[in-house]
Amino acid sequence: MKKIFALLFVLFSFSFLSIYSQDMNPDAGKLYNEGNSLLKAGNYNGAIQKYDEALKIAKDYRILYQKGLALRKADKLSDAKLALEESLQLSPNNEAALNALGGVFFAMKDYLKSIETFEKVINVSKNNSFKDKVKKNMSLAYTQLGNEAMKGGNASKAIEYLNKAVELDKYDSAFLLLAQLNVELGNYDAAIKAAEDALKYRNKITKGGPNYYIALAYKNKGDMAKAKEYLNLAKTDPAYKSTAEYQLNLLK
Repeated sequence: MKKIFALLFVLFSFSFLSIYSQDMNPDAGKLYNEGNSLLKAGNYNGAIQKYDEALKIAKDYRILYQKGLALRKADKLSDAKLALEESLQLSPNNEAALNALGGVFFAMKDYLKSIETFEKVINVSKNNSFKDKVKKNMSLAYTQLGNEAMKGGNASKAIEYLNKAVELDKYDSAFLLLAQLNVELGNYDAAIKAAEDALKYRNKITKGGPNYYIALAYKNKGDMAKAKEYLNLAKTDPAYKSTAEYQLNLLK
């Protein structure tokens, strides 16, 4: 099976909402603001230290939230998860903390838990722009689940996850996986439609993949002229050049 999906290093936008230190204990607030400056400067361990000092004075959900972000940036995922969960115990509907926790679950490759957490964000948020960004994150998580199901040989589950991904966001890699999967399952019209959508909404992927799977679908449908047309398009993509040329040679 040709690998068409590469794991994206997704930077989840944890800081959609600014959380200020008003009404915080003054001493804790001073340390909190110092931690925020260090976090912004990329000194994650220094920021964590300041937040820990602030938490000794006041156990505040905002401090725990920022600590969770710093821990995530420092790639201390288990500790980030604990800090964000503790923040949410104090402020259960804090959409910024929920979104950050969803991002941590994604980084931990717990995609189902990530989706569950992002759904909570959508349920509590009244900011439509924010919710649209969260839906993109959910789409990425469903795409990862679809990719895993494909690798595990569970085609029906893969299609279910990938369809959810493209319902949430017109994600080009999800459409491309659907094209590949439908070719393998013999659903050639569905494969062509998915590949055309991958081209229509193309953002990260190259054109070679969609053109290649359109060509395979037409080949299997018996339309060799269309198959050759799209294989010639696919071979202009370095990633698909040798595979497309191999298929063209089979059609001679």
